[in-house]
This record gives sequence, C-alpha cells and structure tokens, in this order.
Amino acid sequence: MTAILFENANLLDVEAGEILPDRQVLVREGRIAEISEGRIAGGERTIDLRGKTLMPGLIDAHVHVTAISANFAELARTSPFYVSAKAGEIMNGMLRRGFTSVRDVGGADHGLARAVEEGLLKAPRLFYCGKALSPTGGHGDVRGPGVEGYETPYAQPGLGWIVDGVPEVRRAARGEIRRGAHHIKIMGGGGISSPTDRISSDQFSEEEIAAVVEEANMANLYVAVHAYAARSIERCVRLGVRSIEHGNLATDETIRLMKKHDAYLVPTLAIFRALVEEGVKAGLPEELVGKTYEVLDAGINAVEMAYKAGVPMAYGTDLLGVMHRRQLTEFSLRKDVIPPVDLVRAATINGARLLRRETELGLVSAGYLADLIVVDGNPLDDIGVMEDPERSPKLVMKAGEVLVDNL
Repeated sequence: MTAILFENANLLDVEAGEILPDRQVLVREGRIAEISEGRIAGGERTIDLRGKTLMPGLIDAHVHVTAISANFAELARTSPFYVSAKAGEIMNGMLRRGFTSVRDVGGADHGLARAVEEGLLKAPRLFYCGKALSPTGGHGDVRGPGVEGYETPYAQPGLGWIVDGVPEVRRAARGEIRRGAHHIKIMGGGGISSPTDRISSDQFSEEEIAAVVEEANMANLYVAVHAYAARSIERCVRLGVRSIEHGNLATDETIRLMKKHDAYLVPTLAIFRALVEEGVKAGLPEELVGKTYEVLDAGINAVEMAYKAGVPMAYGTDLLGVMHRRQLTEFSLRKDVIPPVDLVRAATINGARLLRRETELGLVSAGYLADLIVVDGNPLDDIGVMEDPERSPKLVMKAGEVLVDNL
C-alpha cells in the first residue's frame, strides 16, 4: 500500500475541539504513522492540502443499507441479488459523502460486510446486526391486518425477523451472533413504517428483552433498540439495553435514567423530515405517513435534553430508498441545540465509542486507522461546511486508500 503524506493540513482535533494549523500527516500501511508540525520523510505520494481541513472519517450509526425502498412489504418480495446490487450503490453514495464507517441496524449481513472487506464494493466499513428482532405485530412485522401467514425465509431481504417468547428470542439472538453480528437490534416500541402497531406501544416482554441482553453480554456485544415512547425507552434501559435509536418522545426522567445507565442516544431527525416531504415517493404507503407527525417535532426536544444532561449521542439518519441522499442533513437539523464541535464529535469519536472501536476510529491520531476526509472550510466555525456538496468532502480515505479524490 502506498505511503501518503498530507502536507499543510489544518488538522481537526476532535477531542480538543480545535484546528491545528500546518500539520503534516503520514499514512502508512493503512494507519496514521506520524503527525508533525515539521517536515516528515517517507511518503511515496504527497498531497498538499493548502490549508484545507483534514478530519476523521464520518460514522453514521443508524443506517439500513438494504432499504432500497420505504415499502418494506415490497422489499420482502424483491430479489436478494437486486437488493445487494442496490445496496452497493447506496453504500458508495455514503462513502462519497464522507462516511467511512456505518452501523447497519437491520438488513445487512455478513455477506455484504465481506464484500466490503474484500474490496468488491467501494463502500464504508460495515458494522451489522443482521435482522432486527421483532415480536408478532411489532415494528419488524410488515404484514397488513388481513395477512395471517408468514412464510418469508430469513435470506429474503427485510429489516426484521419475527420471534415470540424467550426460547425463540434467545435462538434468534444466538443465530445473529453466529453470523458475526457486531450488535443485536430489537424492536422495543411501535414505528412509522409498520402497518399494525402504534407509536406508543411497548414491544417484547421484559423477560424477552432481558434474554436478548444476556445473550449479547455473553458474546461481548450490546443491544440497540428501536423506541420512541418514554416508557418503551425506560424499560429497555433498566434491562441493560445500551443504544437507544430515535428516542423522540423521551422525557426528563427518561434522559436521567439513560445518563445513570450510560446509555447512548442515536437521534435520527433526518428521516422524519424526509418522510413528510417525500415518503410516498420513496415507497412508504400513504396511510403510514401520518404516523410521522406523532414524533416529528418532539425529536429536537429530546436531542436538546440529552445534550444538556450529558447523555452521549452518535450521528444517525435512518434514511430509506431515494432519501439516502439526505444523509448529511442531520448536522443542520441538530445545529440549533448543539454547537458545531459536538456535532462533529457525534459523527466521529462518539460513534466510534458506540461501536467500541474508539482506539482505532474517530480521531486523527498516530496508530489509528487512516479513515480521513478533507473538507474545504472549518466545520467548527460553520457546520454547514459538512453539507455543502460544492465544498466537501474533497477527499475520502479509508484504511489508507484514497477512494474519493476531488481535490
């Protein structure tokens, strides 16, 4: 692998929250070998950044790379070969936006991750859970009220898998662990795209949730939960769930409980605005779009409460189908309640900590994986730099390999 030297970089120090001017950064064998204010020898290729900002690659902690449509009933009838091809296209778009790692929370599997690792797909590194676990009638159950049978095989595309009762839940969790899952995802409350549940409903009994948490803990993994309502979030946090996805209807008490248990919040404001504006175009049945309004405006309040309480937050988007192009809008949707430096941290070091990869991802530091992006401007002064396609990212490097170069 070619050793690359970045010269004259404005280095974004995520932990300190400052720009370090005129730094030289040497990348060798996929990792950051050296950072200096002075000259560095050893680069086979030199890239003069001329004062542009060099920063860690971004991490989107809530994606569905196989969600080629917002109509999940239709997705379940689609050829897995076609979905895989489209997923490659979706992930390539993510890479071009500066995301060098993504956490899939329902749909992707070991096969896609292997294709990325082997370089068959030009894409972010993929952390996956396989299928999210859902009870009958839960957020992962795409059947309408008039459909009784459920004969869709596991290998067919879809975000969720229906399991009921402690023995089934344990078997399903163990199955995902056997397939190499990096985390386990459960549906702990109602959702927008599911046709028969309610936003306010709890899903899975406490015994079932505890069983999944135990299985994950035994495998040194953690559990993420889809949940909007305060009660749904609180029961999962008390039972040891580590990552709360969405969390729009959290209350002050919910946030205090999350802080006490060191739980992460992964807000996904991007998807709610997107669903209102183009959900039907993306495939969401029109009768389900109305459920969006139950959580649309509450999301920013939950983000503000969590930030003030010191609850760690990662960057997430949850986009589907044609809406994936909105992936960078999460920055602007949070900016009224979170300063730019912490928005950047959410998409870098906080995401790495959530993934339990904070010793090699999320920072520009010697020894870390060389997941780097170059942007034109200072995101600590203007977070809009991150969303402007005319300015960023100018370059995307993953594990020392330049995959996008618009310098």
